[in-house]
This record gives sequence, structure tokens and C-alpha cells, in this order.
Amino acid sequence: MPRFLVVLDADSTLLEDEVIELLADHAGTRPQVQAVTERAMRGEIDFTESLRERVATLAGLRVDVVTRAQEAVRVTRGAEELVRTVHAAGGTVGVVSGGFHEVLDPFAERLGLDHCRANRLDVVDGVLTGRVLGDVVDAHAKAATLRAWAAEDDVLLSRTVAVGDGANDLEMMRVAALAVAFDAKPRVREQADVAVVDRDLSPVLAALGLRG
Repeated sequence: MPRFLVVLDADSTLLEDEVIELLADHAGTRPQVQAVTERAMRGEIDFTESLRERVATLAGLRVDVVTRAQEAVRVTRGAEELVRTVHAAGGTVGVVSGGFHEVLDPFAERLGLDHCRANRLDVVDGVLTGRVLGDVVDAHAKAATLRAWAAEDDVLLSRTVAVGDGANDLEMMRVAALAVAFDAKPRVREQADVAVVDRDLSPVLAALGLRG
């Protein structure tokens, strides 16, 4: 039985980048997408609506932009150490993202994550339609996912940790026993139990008691 569960946000947490912005580079819409991302992360606008608005700017792009975005994505410093040490201590690690499976999956596999959930881009005839398939992974979905993974792993909620940086992470951070703000917006730092200010995930291990 796993001793505990750590759930991370992806964009700007597990990954250095906002994937939607890397995709928007190919559509020439990065400035407007970036502005909407910032407002959503601060909690000024509804995440689901903001995501649909940003994805709409990608309509007409060939699906191979996903591969190019993957090549540009950087894994955050300390991620490998975090996953390796949590596993060695008998814990499990998941990533839940308002981003996209198409870009995130190879990184989740490479890092050896136990769980991964994200949105999926709608594609017709090899072209992005500018829509998201199914229900958007929003703040409520992230919290529900943390609960579901804890149940699946037979881990008590009192043994769960959530790590994130934006308003969309607050609900899962409230569900978890320990909320870690990672290089986060002020609103998120205020509501977290612990704040990591450097862009390095390994200090999260100290909050877990796995590093001095």
C-alpha cells in the first residue's frame, strides 16, 4: 500500500512552460493567449472559458505542432529527484493538468509517474479544430482527480499532497492534507501551507520530510 500521494500541476509546475503558449507560437497568437493565461491563473476569469478561448486561437494548425511543442517543453529542475525520492519512500505521484495529454504524456511516461490526467485537443483530418474534447479539466476536476487517485491507491486524504501555482489548483490544494505553492501567484501562496519560491521541485521533499 502506498504511504502517500503527491499530485502536481503540469504547466509552470512540473513543466517550465505553459504548453498552450508554445502551441500559440505557431498560430501567431501567443500575446493574446498569454494575457488570458495570466488572468486565469490569477483567478480573474473562469478557467474553462479561458481555456476554450485560448484553444480557439489554434484552429487550423496542423497536428504536428504538438510534436514541435513537445520538443520545446522543459521539465522543471528537481522533478526527476522528486519523483524518484517519493517512489523510494513508498509514495505515488500524479500530474493533473488543464493542458493537453498530447504534449504531457511522453513526459509523464519518462518521469515514471503513476497517474496522468489532462485535456485532449479535437483534431479532424490532421488539423486542430480549436476545440477541446469532452469536459475540461478545471479546478473542480483537479480536486476530484486527487480524491479518485487517493482512493485508487488506497491512500488516506490525510496522506495527500498537492503542488501548484495558479488559481486553478486551489480546489485540489484545499482537498489535500498539504498544499504546496510552487513559484505561485500571490493568491495561491496565501492559501498554501508551504511555498517554494525557486523554480526547483526538489525542496518539496523537505516539506514531505524526505530531505533535511
